[in-house]
Amino acid sequence: WTTETLAQGLENPWGLDFLPDGAMLVTERPGRLRVVSAAGEISEPLSGVPEVDNRKQGGLLDVTVAPDFATSRTIFLSFSEPHEDGTNNTAVARARLSDDATALEEVEVIFSQYPAVESTGHFGSRVVFQDADTIWVTMGDRQGDPVRKNAQDPTNLIGTVARINTDGSIPDDNPYVGHAENAPEIWSYGHRNIQAAAVHPETGKLW
Repeated sequence: WTTETLAQGLENPWGLDFLPDGAMLVTERPGRLRVVSAAGEISEPLSGVPEVDNRKQGGLLDVTVAPDFATSRTIFLSFSEPHEDGTNNTAVARARLSDDATALEEVEVIFSQYPAVESTGHFGSRVVFQDADTIWVTMGDRQGDPVRKNAQDPTNLIGTVARINTDGSIPDDNPYVGHAENAPEIWSYGHRNIQAAAVHPETGKLW
């Protein structure tokens, strides 16, 4: 392996995905989203990024470019979503990258982990496409006792992998759809703090 520094000076770069021209969208955990060119040139922070809870492990997390980005310019962000009562949760927003790549437009939060809790740790989180219409969202157990015990309880989204449609709706074939108590967003549960995820290129399974 040969290691080459492409860009430097970013603060806690956390997530990255490639644009069609070879440039990258890169998140900085304090709440900034930047474009880094294939040559390593770093843009000013993009406007329109959702407010994040930037404490300890929280902040702006993953960024994922939609498969149809070339025509839709749609991206997805996961982040620590703050609330006025001091609680927070992992959330996912969908947005359109402006034509000049300086701003996010049409920003909409399509998913929020529940319950929101008072914690600054174990948010996860990665956003991975299963196909053109469906994404997985990985989340953490929120770290502290007793909240992390909820990861063993499928009636909530603590310590889970959720599977949702790109508009925020729930796929009809999720494991708990139609269940009287369990959360229909759940794909799997009982996890500690999933901070890496990818789809196997041959099997299509989530790793």
